Amino acid sequence: MKIVLADDSVLLREGLQLLLAEAGHDVVAAVGDGPSFVEAALAERPDLLVVDVRMPPTHTDEGLRAAVEVRRQWPAARLLVLSQYVEVSYADDLLATGEAGIGYLLKDRVTQVADFLTTVATVAAGGSVLDPVVVRQLMARRRDPLLRLTPRERDVMELMAEGRSNAAIAEAMTVTLGAVEKHTQRIFAKLDLSPDDDAAHRRVLAVIRFLRASG
Repeated sequence: MKIVLADDSVLLREGLQLLLAEAGHDVVAAVGDGPSFVEAALAERPDLLVVDVRMPPTHTDEGLRAAVEVRRQWPAARLLVLSQYVEVSYADDLLATGEAGIGYLLKDRVTQVADFLTTVATVAAGGSVLDPVVVRQLMARRRDPLLRLTPRERDVMELMAEGRSNAAIAEAMTVTLGAVEKHTQRIFAKLDLSPDDDAAHRRVLAVIRFLRASG
């Protein structure tokens, strides 16, 4: 797949390019600041955008603001935020720009290359993958969905937000696959998701609505 990459660290940028190229992907642009990222993203229209949060000139939230701008101009963009930091405010804004193809991973918590490449493929395909730390910080700002879900359903929802399949959730929670499927159906109902939508689409919508519902 075609990928545009933005990170102000030259070593990390070069390393990610090599890693992605070895996995068979084509990094069509690799830049080090927000404006260059927006320009490259809109010019190349790649299958996936990978962006850091803190970049020049202020090293605060330029990457996320650039990602929000890209999504504003190109709603179908698939975006994977890869950072050391959780910027909750702009993460909210990014989630509000679309309902699919969003990922947010913390660099220090990516311990397996295979898992990272799986996330790349998942987000590019329109899925949602969020680090558990990101999930918890976003949920801390939005409590109403928690009131609608049982503790067990909340556990399932958190694992779903991490991008895990029903089978992986069942394994993590030491329950049957059938039990997880029942929990997910109840979650969909409580979040008012139409049964007419296909299951994969409802999973994405459930994660996004759960995280951005106002508290």
